[in-house]
Amino acid sequence: MKILITGGTGLIGRHLIVRLLALSHRITVLTRDAPRAHQKLGSHITTLTSLTSCGNLDEFDAVINLAGESIAEKRWTPEQKDLLCRSRWDITERLSQLINQSDNPPAVFISGSAAGYYGNQDQILVTEDEPPADEFSHTLCERWEALALAAQSDKTRVCLSRTGVVLAHDGGMLSKLLPLFKMGLGGPVGDGRQFLSWIHIEDMVNALLFLLTTDNLRGPFNLVSPYPVHNEQFAATLGEVLHRPAVMRAPARAVKLLLGEGATLVLGGQRAVPKRLEQAGFVFRYSELRAALEEIVASAA
Repeated sequence: MKILITGGTGLIGRHLIVRLLALSHRITVLTRDAPRAHQKLGSHITTLTSLTSCGNLDEFDAVINLAGESIAEKRWTPEQKDLLCRSRWDITERLSQLINQSDNPPAVFISGSAAGYYGNQDQILVTEDEPPADEFSHTLCERWEALALAAQSDKTRVCLSRTGVVLAHDGGMLSKLLPLFKMGLGGPVGDGRQFLSWIHIEDMVNALLFLLTTDNLRGPFNLVSPYPVHNEQFAATLGEVLHRPAVMRAPARAVKLLLGEGATLVLGGQRAVPKRLEQAGFVFRYSELRAALEEIVASAA
């Protein structure tokens, strides 16, 4: 397949592109910095620096949209919230426009979303059918998804990947936590009862490939492990895997002072499960947190 990918230099994109190239797919990465993209992804990709001059996407068999400003890097000021939205909405809207303008459009459009679509759900078991809580993360994801679904037709199926916390040694949340936990400075956040919906990077890539190649799939999919865990359990398990104590609790008040509204990302959560993905026949390699963390820690050694 000839595949257009946005957000290709991010954590998920890097791992996905390695796998797609190994499977002999032809990859074009949309990027504002072509030299940097080639440095990160190698010489076997093609780069595209803008969609402005494109009239359609007839040349592509599939589009995978992973672009978006990191949601947890900075405090949620009004300006940052606007950036978080625009970095997702604008490119998704443009991709849908180009797909609709194509005579022979891509057969599949996989567009990013997040488990944050549901907002803070406390202890409720969350499938793709769960009604969302009205929070900023839902507002962001709801429009993001709607813009992608505008591309759906009898020629193009749209899949929405409602992704949880992706665990890997070379990026994302876990890569930042590992140094702290290795020094014995890790622990739960707040009361530790909030759920963490997580997925190993290998299962994340496998799930995207499953959506890419299973022709009858469309709509939203929770890309998370079947077994979400409480934040306290996550911290304890990571400490055990590293043979370090994990009792340095971060008080909720301190997290709120540091992150403001964005504290909801770590003090709240979703007990999301991959109902539609498993019903479609997808099999996880890393369902259990301990096995996932053991593999990642070994990879990082």
